[in-house]
Amino acid sequence: MNTMKLLKPRALKRGDKVATISLSAGTAGEKDILWRYEQGKKRLEEVFGLEVVEMDNTLKGCKYLYEHPEKRAEDLMNAFKDTSIKGIFTCIGGEESVRMLPYIDFQVIKENPKVFIGYSDTTTTHMMCLKAGISSFYGPAILCDFAENISMFDYTKHWLEKVLFSNEAIGEVYPSDVWTSEFLSWEEKNKNTARKTNKCEGPELLQGVGKVQGHLIGGCMEVLEMLKGTELWPQEQSWENAILFLETSENRTPPVYFEYWLRNYGTQGILNKVNGIIFGKPYDNKYYEEYKEIILKIVREELGLKDLPIMINMNFGHTAPIMTIPYGALAEIDCDKNKFSILESGVL
Repeated sequence: MNTMKLLKPRALKRGDKVATISLSAGTAGEKDILWRYEQGKKRLEEVFGLEVVEMDNTLKGCKYLYEHPEKRAEDLMNAFKDTSIKGIFTCIGGEESVRMLPYIDFQVIKENPKVFIGYSDTTTTHMMCLKAGISSFYGPAILCDFAENISMFDYTKHWLEKVLFSNEAIGEVYPSDVWTSEFLSWEEKNKNTARKTNKCEGPELLQGVGKVQGHLIGGCMEVLEMLKGTELWPQEQSWENAILFLETSENRTPPVYFEYWLRNYGTQGILNKVNGIIFGKPYDNKYYEEYKEIILKIVREELGLKDLPIMINMNFGHTAPIMTIPYGALAEIDCDKNKFSILESGVL
């Protein structure tokens, strides 16, 4: 049973109007990146059949948006308020969307549930949605995923469609066959060069037996660090019986910090409250073994949680391709079959 009930938005359908938005870095509006933004926008239109509009400040560039967090917040509020807009797609993450916090009206978000999607620094806005009581989606961003060289990854496309355009239960989330973290500079000359991919081995179960279920909550660990102690940090009951999803960014966080952060989750009592944890594949697969050792050291040795199901190497976050995760939806880790499923729909 799902113990955390968030309001779900309505499913998207072809022909819907959606907005693109820059809530952190203003990269989409930089002259030398604009071609890539247009490529991502075109995919939203042609692949998913959506009508795409920009908010007033979406393309105003890095300097302006850094200097005006209130304008980013204004775009977010206006996108939620506008009843003709059925979904909000973030252009990219960044590192300081938390600066929007003084300008956010949580009532506006609460009264206008609609699809909101992004990842990385967008974790901040997901926590705003959580505080407002609505479900949002940890998933692809315009500049990274929709604007992928040559074409979008089929895996990313499949899960976006299944989660946002269908009100049926999402079901078993099978792993991707491939992964890549290769960064090819976002120059137009590279647009027809595919990134090199590696074979993906699928999820690795670190510990646990049987099946556990819980509502989904989590995000990018570096960003969650910025939210501790603020009003956006989830209330204690939000962690109860949850399946926690965590991933690290393209900064390739050194293991020592990963250890500090995870130990804090233990000290707060969060790891004692959750029913299971899933981790995204680290960027470039760097520190895969080191992170694994730290997880087991803290969870098993320090906290004595030898039965807490933990699955790593999942396809979400900064390593492409990615699935789309609906906050608050009931999910299941099947330890015996090494499977992860989302047992309900992400949308109405």
